[in-house]
Amino acid sequence: MADDWQDPFAEDEAARERERRRAEREARRQEQRRALADKVREERAVAAPERPVPPAEPTRGDGRPTEAADGAAPPPAAPRTRVAGAGRAGPPPDVLRRRRIFGLLAVVVALVGLGALAYGAVEVVDRLGDDDEPAPAAPQKLGTITIPEGLDRQQIADNVKEAGIRGDYVQATKSFKGFDPARYGAENPESLEGFLFPATYELPRKAKVDDLISRQLDAFRDRIRGIDMSYAESKNLTEYDVVIIASMIEREVQVPEERPLVAAVIYNRLAQGMPLQIDATVRFATGNFDQPVTESELETDSPYNTYANSGLPPGPIGNPGEDSLKAAAKPANEDYLFYVIEPGTCNEHFFTANEAEFNQAVEEYRAAQEEAGGSPTEC
Repeated sequence: MADDWQDPFAEDEAARERERRRAEREARRQEQRRALADKVREERAVAAPERPVPPAEPTRGDGRPTEAADGAAPPPAAPRTRVAGAGRAGPPPDVLRRRRIFGLLAVVVALVGLGALAYGAVEVVDRLGDDDEPAPAAPQKLGTITIPEGLDRQQIADNVKEAGIRGDYVQATKSFKGFDPARYGAENPESLEGFLFPATYELPRKAKVDDLISRQLDAFRDRIRGIDMSYAESKNLTEYDVVIIASMIEREVQVPEERPLVAAVIYNRLAQGMPLQIDATVRFATGNFDQPVTESELETDSPYNTYANSGLPPGPIGNPGEDSLKAAAKPANEDYLFYVIEPGTCNEHFFTANEAEFNQAVEEYRAAQEEAGGSPTEC
């Protein structure tokens, strides 16, 4: 299965932290609103306290006090109090009432203005606390696509089309804005083959091929950065050479423990100037991925035919995963020059440095293949 590489455009710890901060801000705002409401109620109580209203004094039409109904004189009026230094009586009650109402309204307006200023201040502080991070857009529905290790661009394109991702994947992966293969030692490659990291990716429902390619290239950058290239560099190999070797390992190996062993065979053959004779390169050149390689295919005129050409092929034959990249950067310390599938196993290989032992193992494999009428493996 492919490595479950986590996509940079998915939810992560930073998103959850931002959500927590927003919740805290909202709680502070609610608390400020409650405090503002309490303050308004207090100001209203101070500005307009309840006062007893004295009974109106009965008067006649001429303004003088009326006599009591039983003919007795009315009780003497309560003496009026005057403000010290005032030269005239205070304003009528209805005027005082209007003044109190206007005063109360002025207090409320002032408090509301202060509350708005405080709210704005909290907004500024909260934004500064978030390091000026913009509010995230509404989350999009995501779809998942899994790219297995070792597939080439055309095979990935079939998966992309089946997943409903829009666009021409093969055409789009000839190059990509912002990604420079020369950074890894690839001089004018025909395409981005080898850099399209295989993993599981989450994409928007209406994703285009560029969305996937961008994530694949980001994943490649991330993984290749963590691989120790010191041994490969000591053999005058570039990072791109390591990717080419890893792509062959990915195609040849079914048993994970054999990756460093196949890498050792490739390194040893390169050191001795021997053709690599990797069947997977012939399959890539001919497009035959599921049938036995024929003698005529072994003679195919292609720079990817490692039976007919010495050295590495001109480019990767697929897109390797992290384990194959690690093996290609640091092979096993073995002197093996040959390997062949052992009959009766699930694609396990027999490794040797002796050509005679290898030829004998090949004869045993072919005999088992003829007897089985196909692949003599038990997978």
